[in-house]
This record gives sequence, C-alpha cells and structure tokens, in this order.
Amino acid sequence: MSSSESTCWVLISAARDGDARAREDFARRYASPIRAYLAARWRGNAYQADLEDACQEVFIECFRLGGVLEKAQSGQPGGFRAYLYGVVRNVALRFEERRARSHARRPEGPVPLDERQADDTSLSLVFDREWARGVLREAVTLHAERARAEGPEAERRFELLRLRFNEGLPIREIAQRWQADADKLHTEYARARREFKAALHEVISGYHQGSSESIERECEKLRELVA
Repeated sequence: MSSSESTCWVLISAARDGDARAREDFARRYASPIRAYLAARWRGNAYQADLEDACQEVFIECFRLGGVLEKAQSGQPGGFRAYLYGVVRNVALRFEERRARSHARRPEGPVPLDERQADDTSLSLVFDREWARGVLREAVTLHAERARAEGPEAERRFELLRLRFNEGLPIREIAQRWQADADKLHTEYARARREFKAALHEVISGYHQGSSESIERECEKLRELVA
C-alpha cells in the first residue's frame, strides 16, 4: 500500500477490517510515538522492562475484535492523534496497576494531582513530537512518489530539497556540485518547497478534516514541534 493510497483513515479502515499489510503499515507508522511515550513515562524505573510488551498490547487493543480501531471516528476532537494517545496512556496505566498489585503497593507512591497533570503535559509533548516526525516522513514519501511519477525534473527538485534540508547544503554549493546555474536552482528550490507543502497538506488532511486555514495551522504546529 503506497502512501498515496493510505491516508490515515483509509489505513485505519483497512487495518480494522483485518488487512494484514495495512496492519503492518499501521504498526510501522505508529510504533515510534507509542514507544517514545512509554520510554519517557517509564524512564529510570522498573516499568522500563515492560516497554516492548506494552507496545504490543497497544496494537492488540487496536486490532482485536471490538477493539479501539472499531471505535475510532474521523470527526472526533483532536483527530486520531489524540485518540491513539489516550489508548497508549490507558495501556501504560494498566501495566502500572498490574505491577502495583503484584507488589501489593503503589509503584511510585502518592503523586499530587497538579504534579501528575504537569507530567502528562510533558509526556504528551514527547508523543506529539514523534508523531510530527512521522507525519513529515509520510509527506516526504508522498512527495518522492509524486516526483518519480512526474519524471526526471521533478525527481531533481526532490533531490535538491533533500540536499538542502537533510544535508544542510547551501544552494550555491549544490549548484557547484551539479554544475548548474545558482539562480535557476533557487527557482527550482522554491517550486520544490511548494510541492512538498502540497504533499504535507494532503497528509495532514487525512488526519484533520477542516478548512485549508485549519490545515495550515496544523502544518505550523508540526514545524514548531520538530524545530
């Protein structure tokens, strides 16, 4: 399933219906924010040993008959990101309760409510950052697919954007490397950025239904998270 065929809710629907490849794609796409959240929540304590089991339990909860994917709805507040975050948090609490019962004591001792809320905020930020990186990777993949379909000039623009952002090369250095006119490359670079932005908007629109203005605000939030 290519990224152009697998927007968030198309992928969720296929995974919910038992499509094996969609479930593999779903797990690959969302494992990173799930694991980052659990690692941050359990850093430095005994729960760290449960991290991989907890990740697997999140996916079991998603894929089982009557599981969370069957209850997910595209119009819910916060979109799928907020929904999945709630699922991961609930699984983490379940593991903590199990371990607490097995030791016949609370694992961390009593925590004041305001401290717990502050901790939830920081953990949500960890999840959101990794989620944002995943969305950007989806946009890069979609941009690359479109460039390959369009032909060599579009692929060249994609490579120009990659060299500029991934390797941090200035346009003048890329021009020297390619033996190309720097002014022309600046024009191609501007077009490449517009093409990537279009891909990013399409990916985000798969998560957030709304106006172009709301999608643009979501793009800005993603950029701030990964800055």
